[in-house]
Amino acid sequence: MSTAYPIILVHGIALKDVGRFKAFGKIEALLRAQGYTVYTSDTDGFGTIETNAAQLKKQILAILSETGAEKVNLIAHSKGGLDSRYMIGHLDMKHAVASLTCLCTPHKGSPIATKLYTLPRPVKHLIAAWLTFWYRLFGDKQPQVLKVCKQLSDTPDGAMAYFDDTPHEGIFVQSYSTTLERSRDDFIMGIPLYFSRRMEDVPSDGLVSLSSSRFGEYKGSCTDGSVSHSEIVDFMVKKKKKEKIYGFYLSLCEDLRDRGY
Repeated sequence: MSTAYPIILVHGIALKDVGRFKAFGKIEALLRAQGYTVYTSDTDGFGTIETNAAQLKKQILAILSETGAEKVNLIAHSKGGLDSRYMIGHLDMKHAVASLTCLCTPHKGSPIATKLYTLPRPVKHLIAAWLTFWYRLFGDKQPQVLKVCKQLSDTPDGAMAYFDDTPHEGIFVQSYSTTLERSRDDFIMGIPLYFSRRMEDVPSDGLVSLSSSRFGEYKGSCTDGSVSHSEIVDFMVKKKKKEKIYGFYLSLCEDLRDRGY
């Protein structure tokens, strides 16, 4: 049981494979155990849309050469969706992608990123220097924390400056969102959710609003119930939620297989 084309899980900001820590938790292993050919992107945790897109292109070409496949299926979380879109549209990779599934991707930016970018200059530069130091140790080749923050903002020169709402022709494009209903449902994402609700009173996963997640064929929520931006990639998830999240990825891959991808 497998899809016609290899699956690449494209991670977003901050989360990446480092040693035994996996950007998608146990999801890659779960899908492999079910017979799917799966890889996780080897892109920077704090690389820009442009540099990560170039890294993703290089990895995909290597996978196509290794497997003999003509195309890949991209399942992209958060900023990984923007990296994927840029790669397809600007780096001549449309021919190599069969499908793009975006999970909680800020296609129209995130107010949290905007807020962080407008912090006092000394504060944001200190944070950026600290993150750059650590992510270089984690393997980032070209971390640019402040530029990434600006690219993820919901201002006219943020994410919206890079893309329009037109899906890539010839590629099956779909998107999903999640909703964090209460701050106490996820200790980590509950903090940005509190500030997010003060800036825009709309459903959000803690970082990205439902409306910003929409792109291509919007399929709604990944699962029912309260699930945060980070929980959907199996990061610090309680046991009850894990079953729902794993079930979502399995059904997603089954659907891609049934569609001939």
